[in-house]
Amino acid sequence: MRWTLKPKPAEEKIKHLAQALNVEEFVAALLIQRGIETFEQAKLFFRPSLDDLHDPYLMKDMDKAVERIEKAIENQENILIFGDYDVDGTTAVSLVSSYLKSYYPNIATYIPDRYNEGYGISYAGIDFADDNGFSLIIALDCGIKSIDHVAYAKDRNIDFIICDHHRPGTFLPEAVAVLDPKREDCNYPYDELCGCGVGFKLIQALGANRNQTIEDLVLYLDLVATAIAADIVPMTGENRVLAYFGLQVINAEPRPGIKALIHQIKKKTLDITDVVFIIAPRINAAGRIKHGNHAVELLTEFDFEQAQQFASEIEQYNTDRKDLDKQITKEALQQIAQNQEEKNFTSVVFQEDWHKGVIGIVASRLIETYYRPTLVFTKSGDKYAASARSVKGFDVYNALEACSEHLEQFGGHMYAAGMTLKEENYQTFKNAFEKTVQETIHPDQLTPEISIDAEINFEDISPKLIRILKQFEPFGPLNMTPVFLTKKIKDTGYAKTLGSEDEHLKLFVKQNNSEGFTAIGFGLGNKKELTSNQKEFDAVYCIDENEWNDKVSIQLRLKDIK
Repeated sequence: MRWTLKPKPAEEKIKHLAQALNVEEFVAALLIQRGIETFEQAKLFFRPSLDDLHDPYLMKDMDKAVERIEKAIENQENILIFGDYDVDGTTAVSLVSSYLKSYYPNIATYIPDRYNEGYGISYAGIDFADDNGFSLIIALDCGIKSIDHVAYAKDRNIDFIICDHHRPGTFLPEAVAVLDPKREDCNYPYDELCGCGVGFKLIQALGANRNQTIEDLVLYLDLVATAIAADIVPMTGENRVLAYFGLQVINAEPRPGIKALIHQIKKKTLDITDVVFIIAPRINAAGRIKHGNHAVELLTEFDFEQAQQFASEIEQYNTDRKDLDKQITKEALQQIAQNQEEKNFTSVVFQEDWHKGVIGIVASRLIETYYRPTLVFTKSGDKYAASARSVKGFDVYNALEACSEHLEQFGGHMYAAGMTLKEENYQTFKNAFEKTVQETIHPDQLTPEISIDAEINFEDISPKLIRILKQFEPFGPLNMTPVFLTKKIKDTGYAKTLGSEDEHLKLFVKQNNSEGFTAIGFGLGNKKELTSNQKEFDAVYCIDENEWNDKVSIQLRLKDIK
């Protein structure tokens, strides 16, 4: 583990902001590191408001999209809402379909089968629309590169509206409207929305036509917040506002489907981390194990008892998913060892019977052992399909682009991508990818890094600081939970290991004569020795509140000790 302390902002900037906000200087420094330098910016950050959301009509083609939907409604056309099978796609389809159905009946949804159709707009989906009399398809979280598919639909007199957030290629599909804030010619002020976020902008624009205000649409934000959390988009600007209010909906009045998922986990108040680790994997499990339709059914169900039935089925898919990813990770690690690839710059593994629905998770798991860009392949029809995951600071999409002559197709972004190739090209591609990464990765990127926001002393940790840090939420990329470093601390003789394999560490730590804190280090059980006999050590940690028997105490969540 590399520890890197973020550079400290300029002293006068810190002093100026600390005075303006009446906070400690290190809190002001934390804000400046997040791009918040003035009282006005701090106000936007600490007091998210629905008034801060941008006008949806600033998005290129929004007027065309709304006009085409209104025309379809006027002419009683059938509209198909099409979306990807992951959390972002299924929440987006649930959002747009349930909004339109609230005032127009001729709406149906379509989620492609992960195994038979693969990612994105499919010919099978267009054929379904053609056979069933749909003349308009609204595609969500996919479609920005589907030039041939949109042309195929056009030949069948089916129009497309595309709502996507992935990087466009050189040419755009010839759809009626292409909503994507990452379009070069789109001047929308915020380009980090997820697919469901783009879907929300569409219903915001449609709502404006019906004299609805943003308050009328707040009930849909539980879906948007879930997608933002799951898709790991930056927690800044508009995403922060949508996630902030979406979390309030999740905790106060979520739709029956989300309520049924929460019902099973017995937790009173959910934060964004709970959405990432509890709600999102369950919604994802439907598309991974069975079919994404199950997720849409759950998220659009109005009857709570029926939603509970769907939720318990999804719970079973999630259990199956966990078993599968454990098993496949074990087999993949064995393969790396057998091929003597422990010292490689990449992990590239293949087995034809690995379940396609969990290879992305397995890729992430392998990075926990071998910290390097990772591809996990399985057989898909007569081709090999893979999920890619990357390490901090390394753009795996660019690396795939450099090897694209060996690939049939690929897509994604800096940290996660998907691809297919022909069986006979697997080994050549594997060698080319290893070579590309070896030539372009910085050696530091092959060691996991803990990025530290500030060095503080235990006396700085106060109830006031906890209150301020709570207002930094929701956390996510570009606004991560602050990580602190404190030097020369001691365990007061309490150290013990927890877990079936003694993998976790629990301490009670003090610095000089400060107040002491309970500290828990998940996966740090092997470092217990460093804390024995009141030896001094340094720790990096996040500050949590721990609730036990209705008592709330401060707890340090250790990330590493040295």
